[in-house]
Amino acid sequence: MDEIRVLIVDDDFRVAQLHASIVTALRGFRVEAQVGSCAAAREAAADGAVDLALLDVYLPDGSGIDLVSELGCDSFVVGAESGGDAIRRAMRSGALTYLIKPFDDTELARRLAGYAHYRRLLAEPDVDQQRVDEALGAMRFAQGGRDRGDASSPTATRILELFTDPDVVLFADEVAEQVGVAAPTARRHLAHLTTAGKLRMTLQYGGTGRPRQEYRLA
Repeated sequence: MDEIRVLIVDDDFRVAQLHASIVTALRGFRVEAQVGSCAAAREAAADGAVDLALLDVYLPDGSGIDLVSELGCDSFVVGAESGGDAIRRAMRSGALTYLIKPFDDTELARRLAGYAHYRRLLAEPDVDQQRVDEALGAMRFAQGGRDRGDASSPTATRILELFTDPDVVLFADEVAEQVGVAAPTARRHLAHLTTAGKLRMTLQYGGTGRPRQEYRLA
């Protein structure tokens, strides 16, 4: 399956960067665009350029919920709005899930892994009811399906052994060095351990540049 192209729509640059870092950490996903308004989101998603949009609710020129039915792609609503009416409206519009800010970084990673499994299950031109039920369950319960296999590989086991107690916090490059694998390989296994619920990923912001991903036991 081709990489899943993700559009991030949030006018808070720091939050958008956090979401982008989580998306980038997961195998099979890439950030196609990162924008801060409804108008920019419509432009970025034009001509089928996006598979999944992560939509904030409150944007400078409108509501992200209104974009759900406009963009022509799948959507997650990820916003601070916690009103039941807004959530029901997002669901009626076609949002696949609704995450209320603030939420744990791991929760978004789990939902994305579930979405990848959902897409795989529905990739065939004709599916039976069992596959439909499993696909809907993957979204509802954020199950990553076969993506979790890497969480029990020998490399993943060695990585997990580095986290001897909850106070151990490591960056991906430190994990790569200690286990003796390339940094991209370490990041891939760390992402799978995160979606499997074994590790927790948070972002550490420095003075400049992209935030760094740090990992600890879940």
